[in-house]
Amino acid sequence: MNKIMISPGRYVQGAGALGDIGKHVAGLGTKALVLGGQRGLDAIQNLLETSFKEHNVSYIIEPFGGECSRPEIDRIVANVKQNDITIIVGVGGGKALDTAKAVAHSAKIPVAIVPTIAATDAPCSALSVIYTPEGVFESYLVLPKNPDLVLVDTAIIAQAPARLFVSGMGDALATWFEADACAKAFASNLPGGLSTSAALSLAKLCYDILIEYGLYAKLALEQGVATEAVEKVVEANTLLSGLGFESSGLAAAHAVHNGLTVLPETHHAYHGEKVSFGTLVQLVLENRSSGELEEVLYFCKSVGLPITLKEIGVTTVTPEKIRQVAAATCAPGETIHNQPFSVTPDSVYAAIFAADAIGNAYLKQN
Repeated sequence: MNKIMISPGRYVQGAGALGDIGKHVAGLGTKALVLGGQRGLDAIQNLLETSFKEHNVSYIIEPFGGECSRPEIDRIVANVKQNDITIIVGVGGGKALDTAKAVAHSAKIPVAIVPTIAATDAPCSALSVIYTPEGVFESYLVLPKNPDLVLVDTAIIAQAPARLFVSGMGDALATWFEADACAKAFASNLPGGLSTSAALSLAKLCYDILIEYGLYAKLALEQGVATEAVEKVVEANTLLSGLGFESSGLAAAHAVHNGLTVLPETHHAYHGEKVSFGTLVQLVLENRSSGELEEVLYFCKSVGLPITLKEIGVTTVTPEKIRQVAAATCAPGETIHNQPFSVTPDSVYAAIFAADAIGNAYLKQN
């Protein structure tokens, strides 16, 4: 099997970067559909309007419906065709950005991604996570190419709620452990090849940055400022995690996230918060060393990431619920089967209970 690494066409990051969006988008299309939630659109609209006008890009605004679902994608594709749109600009968080990517693929036009939060590694990836209209995980839509442009204005990111930023660290936390598992298993990555040394190195760099700068970045973000620590963690959450996961692969942590979505009480928890707990489950499955577990537990507690089921909404833990989660986690085609050993619903059931017990014990002791 060949080694394959993929990446966005252009990545732009910095405080004030949105002021140049017109320059970057004009080379891709001249009539844009700007898709996003209201908070994301409000955060960028004045800067976007000024820059688009300066570079002769016309645009229409399309509010995002809230879920990256097939009906929502079809609705926006119809709008694209009706208005002769030549480029999609996705604005906001992971689900809005995934929808923009899926629409661009279906409509066969370029896509520019403008995250207003650093809550997931969705911006850079050639992947859309499809949910039902009710918010239950349905499938992964693997796209033929990455976004043409990813533009991250850290001054805007710094104004977002800190919980969203921390959720991004939870998503990024899994990157190295999942990449390492896939490499050991010789599992294929998202584009269907083996990981390159570069992708594995980026995944490890992602983890190292989180451990070194995560707490300091969170503290700065709580003050609404973009320090160099914030810049580093935004890059880890967005670029390094994105490149690391899709060019090295996903494993147990994200599969556990998907399994948890069968429990309605977890739907209020953000993607990265559930992935954070999924990472702990993966470490238990792999029987990682106490030192590695302690480092992850300390990091999660310091920045406020969940390490127990209660923290993601499962206040009443029953064997029946965890059996449901374990079965969904191990569904055919799920990424947990990229682990370098056989995984069953029984082993996942045990690991979830053990991870929850470890997390609760750690919280009591610390």
